[in-house]
Amino acid sequence: MSDRSRIAVDAMGGDEGLAVMLAGVARARRDIDDISFLLVGDEPAIRAGLANHPNLSQHSEIVHAPDVIAGDEKPSQAIRRARTTSMGIAIDCVKQGRAAAAVSAGNTGALMSMAKLSLRTMPGIDRPALAALLPTLGDNDVVMLDLGANTECDARNLVQFAVMGAAYARTTLDLSAPRVALLNIGSEDQKGTGEIRDAAQQLRAATHLPMRFAGFVEGDRLSRGEHDVIVCDGFSGNIALKTAEGTARFVADLLKRAFRSSVRSKVGFLISRPATELLRDHLDPNNHNGAVFLGLNGLVVKSHGSANERGVATAIGNAAKMVKADLTRRIIEDLGNFEAKAAA
Repeated sequence: MSDRSRIAVDAMGGDEGLAVMLAGVARARRDIDDISFLLVGDEPAIRAGLANHPNLSQHSEIVHAPDVIAGDEKPSQAIRRARTTSMGIAIDCVKQGRAAAAVSAGNTGALMSMAKLSLRTMPGIDRPALAALLPTLGDNDVVMLDLGANTECDARNLVQFAVMGAAYARTTLDLSAPRVALLNIGSEDQKGTGEIRDAAQQLRAATHLPMRFAGFVEGDRLSRGEHDVIVCDGFSGNIALKTAEGTARFVADLLKRAFRSSVRSKVGFLISRPATELLRDHLDPNNHNGAVFLGLNGLVVKSHGSANERGVATAIGNAAKMVKADLTRRIIEDLGNFEAKAAA
């Protein structure tokens, strides 16, 4: 297979260990039969683990990495060890053209710093953004960015995030003209900071791009399914994401407690079990796993550190889909069209 269908996987990253990472890669290979892998990490350990996945061995190459980035390691320290760590080498495989994308479940800050330093931002992009899919009540998930890469953003950054997020939504959600909104403290035009209002004005004028600007959205509407892309600075986005994840766990734990409270409740649980399992499946982060750093000269996908086999496979599947759709080229074209129209 060509390098264009190969994914570099940081096999040593994540909280669940090498066995879960390899099981996730093997699952992704069963789901997508036209991809291959560079498995980056401790070669003897990976080779031993592949004994449990004989089919994966036929479609994988091991790239030895003697070191691993710790979960609590500072990005400044991690960067100095990039050349010897599984995370750094996986990113370098993308830079060298050996792989079309890299996937890691390791330290988010280190991954962001390494990816930005190695791959650099693409022309026309000031800052890369971390984008992820969140579940909604609508027909599809919603793309949200930035989720923590940039704590402070000006109007230009927000507009670039919107263009990149719309291209990502067209690729991942198969939408021709995604509905884009800016996260704000109110839906009225006069609400919010000057940067947000300025970004809104520019996006309203971008009618030539394959997206529809839908104005402002408040935090309580994020999961309603009324928008396809939600744009914000990384500080607000990270808080919103963690709040949404915490709320989902709260609801799940509350239901467990309620169903265990009495015999009648346990009977009620048995009757409603299909519905509760559907809810659990919809809220399970493993089914929405795989945040991507948009705006770099290469694709780098961040998997949840606690992702299980299914979650790892989901992240790899998202990476493969972005590679096939040539997401990086789409972003460059859309941003070029936006800037050309703005200049005119």
